Amino acid sequence: MNGVAPAPKPRFFYGNWLVLVTFIFLFLAIGCGSFAFSLFVTPLQEALGWGRGQIMAGFTIFFVTMGLVSPLVGRFVDRYGARPVIPLGAVVMGLGFVVVSRMSDLYLFYLSYVLIGGGAAGFGQVPCSAVISHWFKKRRGTAIGLMAAGVGAGGVLAPLISTIIADYGWRAAYMTMAILVWAVVIPLGAFVVRTRPAEKGLYPDGEPIPPGDPGLPPETVHGVSLSDAARSRTFWLIVVSFFAGAFSTMGLVQAPVPHLQDIGFPIQTAASALSAVGIGSALGKIAFGWLCERMQPNKAWALGQAMMMGSIVILLAVGPGSSMALIWAYALLAGFGMGAWLPTLSILASRTFGLAFYGAIFGALNLAQSTGTATGPFFAGLMYDATGTYYWTFITFGIMFLIGIPTILLVRPPRT
Repeated sequence: MNGVAPAPKPRFFYGNWLVLVTFIFLFLAIGCGSFAFSLFVTPLQEALGWGRGQIMAGFTIFFVTMGLVSPLVGRFVDRYGARPVIPLGAVVMGLGFVVVSRMSDLYLFYLSYVLIGGGAAGFGQVPCSAVISHWFKKRRGTAIGLMAAGVGAGGVLAPLISTIIADYGWRAAYMTMAILVWAVVIPLGAFVVRTRPAEKGLYPDGEPIPPGDPGLPPETVHGVSLSDAARSRTFWLIVVSFFAGAFSTMGLVQAPVPHLQDIGFPIQTAASALSAVGIGSALGKIAFGWLCERMQPNKAWALGQAMMMGSIVILLAVGPGSSMALIWAYALLAGFGMGAWLPTLSILASRTFGLAFYGAIFGALNLAQSTGTATGPFFAGLMYDATGTYYWTFITFGIMFLIGIPTILLVRPPRT
């Protein structure tokens, strides 16, 4: 005992500000990069004469690039922290939107989405989840869920972007997204983000560091390396399930928009359905984050996939005369189910493999998830070009869920 009392616990935990800030980062990274993409399919097809498969290849490039860059981002976050990485990601993503707003050639369209995907990885789920995982221990699931809600909430941007497209054109909509990303993410990333609570003189969950204690409590930095994790059966079961689930999940975001337009619904209806998917996803991420504190995260992910299978059944029943209630039922159920992926993947990574190399491990798992996310919509576009319908695409998505559910249920909790 040195007779010195520890610093008082602050009234408002700084980690709560970081939950809000990372929510905003994911809102913009996924809202602009992913949710908004399908709104440009028909305008680009009409303006430039490209096929849907050609256009959806840009979406594939976005997520493949995001996935490939994620492990590198994770390593940088592990070594240098998220603070220098996030603003750089915003600069690159905004530059990609500027390029695509001025282009007329297909190769420039693809190059733009390389920049957009790489930039989104720089301030997306890898650095955001690393920050929140370090700052929270007792309520990590809830904090990750609230952060992850930004992914689903990004769908709320769809009506705004569709209005800009309708009133000012698709080029103006792309430029608007560039300005939005630069104006919001760069200052917040540079001046607000702190990767670890020790940078603010705190322990996880807001406990003050006692005088003379040089840093974090030891348990927050335990963990296995990426190479050790990749030698485990658990790692590859997670990879397979999240690839299969992501393949179908993003297809259920992108394909229904042109599908609804094909069967006679206006773009505003399709955009409102996309917005409903986003709302459901935001609520689902909060709910599944909470669930991960009360059940094993692999079972929570299986439940989310089962919900998305149910949404496919509803979507196949939608016809030209269907009511908006049926469309919203599909959208909300699909959105709620797809809300499971980020909280469950993050908690699986931190609980199973620890936090010492969380960025690299989560980045590698996110590569598998992003690859599935990239190939699902591309597959949908190719199937549409070949058959003129999305029916068999939706059937394939259901089969992929039947692969992903039993695979993730084979994952066993780690030994203490």
